[in-house]
Amino acid sequence: MLSTLLKAKLHMCTVTQAELLYDGSCAIDSNLLDLAGLCEFEQIDIYNVNNGERFTTYIIKAEAGSGIISMNGAAARKCQVGDQVIIAAYAQYPLDEMTKFQPRLVYLNKDNSVERTTNAIPTQKIKEN
Repeated sequence: MLSTLLKAKLHMCTVTQAELLYDGSCAIDSNLLDLAGLCEFEQIDIYNVNNGERFTTYIIKAEAGSGIISMNGAAARKCQVGDQVIIAAYAQYPLDEMTKFQPRLVYLNKDNSVERTTNAIPTQKIKEN
């Protein structure tokens, strides 16, 4: 049996471009792809924090060091320049790999520079009033 787990995410990316008349996809700075372990043409889910849109597309490479996060084609209708998005990729793993698997989590600043990387999300606790 295989289970689907979060493979990698780019957390709180800022959309830098929206190109309606471009091949449908999401262009991502290739340095960020390398850091997160993502590759060109890989399927991704995008979660728009500003408007709640959630959609699936694929990755194309953007210039290394550019900070580009560009929504292209139909995806350009789901995001505006300046929107904050979470980009997630998932993969399937057998049970014996699940217990030792660690995702690559990349947290970004507003300019799409790297704030920090980690392999774990802290346990959520009850929020005190």
